Amino acid sequence: MIKNTLKSGKSLVLAAAVVGTLALSGCAHGPSNRQLGIGAGAVAGGAVGNVLFGGPVGTIGGAAAGALIGNEVGRRSDYNRGY
Repeated sequence: MIKNTLKSGKSLVLAAAVVGTLALSGCAHGPSNRQLGIGAGAVAGGAVGNVLFGGPVGTIGGAAAGALIGNEVGRRSDYNRGY
């Protein structure tokens, strides 16, 4: 019983270390304009889709359309900045 507890404790510590390392490595640089455009477009599109069509289908469809538009706008902004 004690052996299993120690083994699962080590696994938990290892998993926490891996997750922490991955989370911190994502902070190496700020998001690009493309990533910001996708995020902002998805949020705005989801809100508009929910207002216009209501329900989860309208929200998800609006978020998808907003993300596509935000991706294009952000990509063009990154291209103009030389990224």
